[in-house]
Amino acid sequence: MLNLPEIRSHFPALASDTIFLDNPGGTQICQQSIDRLNEYFLTMNANHEGAFETSMRSDEAIKAAHAVMADFLHASRPEEIIFGMNMTTLTYTISRALARTFQPGDTIVVTRLDHDANISPWLQAAEDTGCNIRWVNFHPETGTLDLEDFQAAMQEKPKLVAVGYASNALGTINPVEKLVEWAHAVGALIYIDAVQYAPHGPIDVQKLGCDFLVCSAYKFFGPHIGILYGRYEILDSLKAYRVRPASSNPPGKFETGTGSFEDMHAVSGTMEYLEWLGKTFGADYLELLAGQYTGRALAFKQAMLAMRAYEYELNQQFLEIFQSIPGVTLYGSKEIKPRVATFSFRVKGKSPRLVAEEFGKAGINIWDGNFYALAVTQHLGLEESGGLVRVGAVHYNTFDEIQSFGNVLQRIATS
Repeated sequence: MLNLPEIRSHFPALASDTIFLDNPGGTQICQQSIDRLNEYFLTMNANHEGAFETSMRSDEAIKAAHAVMADFLHASRPEEIIFGMNMTTLTYTISRALARTFQPGDTIVVTRLDHDANISPWLQAAEDTGCNIRWVNFHPETGTLDLEDFQAAMQEKPKLVAVGYASNALGTINPVEKLVEWAHAVGALIYIDAVQYAPHGPIDVQKLGCDFLVCSAYKFFGPHIGILYGRYEILDSLKAYRVRPASSNPPGKFETGTGSFEDMHAVSGTMEYLEWLGKTFGADYLELLAGQYTGRALAFKQAMLAMRAYEYELNQQFLEIFQSIPGVTLYGSKEIKPRVATFSFRVKGKSPRLVAEEFGKAGINIWDGNFYALAVTQHLGLEESGGLVRVGAVHYNTFDEIQSFGNVLQRIATS
């Protein structure tokens, strides 16, 4: 069982009166990550590969950040980790490199359940190379991917499949292990957007068998920086767009220009927090994980399983609120699991923007619009009328905060 006061003490922003339920767009940063940012600027603020102490310290911090993220995602080696400005920029970087291998007439598969950052780069790569785009639909009534449609798309023997681990709009968790298996069975590479899933559950890229997986540290209690995993043999074989003096080996050949070294170091602070959480609250999962992981990789998995169990309780509270208030329509799954604690809804007779503004006046942060999940709001027929209202919790949110959300929603819906 999580100790919420102890956990919340690690997040300075939570001391304010604001209720942060805007987490699907970005979580609050933990103190350990803030401390690493300060440490970097005070003791190792320098450029790469210098022959002096601060540069050497910086390089060691960068190396450590790659290693700790490899443990978090359970990559086979640190060189499979690439840092970038954000998930979108990393996806464009890889899509541009992969496009060199595409031929006119090849097929790329994308889904209508995805964030546009895992759609537009592939649409544009297809336009540049003469590839075909095959869309996979989702079921509007449940918010789940149409698996029959996905299997039908595999019969077209695509070159690449782009799919999300969890929907940033509807909270759906896709059966990614099965999707990877189906994609590989027809010889396709698979690129997984795990940005929305990473704050809510454990990730093991080796177990998944995926070719690429991308996430963002600011969605799981760290700074604004993106992280990409790629199978080393693929990264090594791809021709990257880079300046000539840059490294020709991964990850350096994809980490173009001067990186945000301070943010990489701050990611190590986030991982320090997660390791503490796993060791402190994850004892119930040791038997389940025995023999699969060791050291901090084990602690990370313990942390994410402990978070997930607590968030399922938050899911139940959210669902009870949505079901109890007339005039509120919840989109997507009505099940407690498997889903992340991200919910999108509409209030009858009120625009999403108006609803979000009313919550803002009450000191509760939530989102409205399409959240860059443009294909979702289009498929639901809601894009032209303002999209959706989105609320999302993570492990530092409390039952009292969710109840406050419910009280305000009740007032808005009945006013």
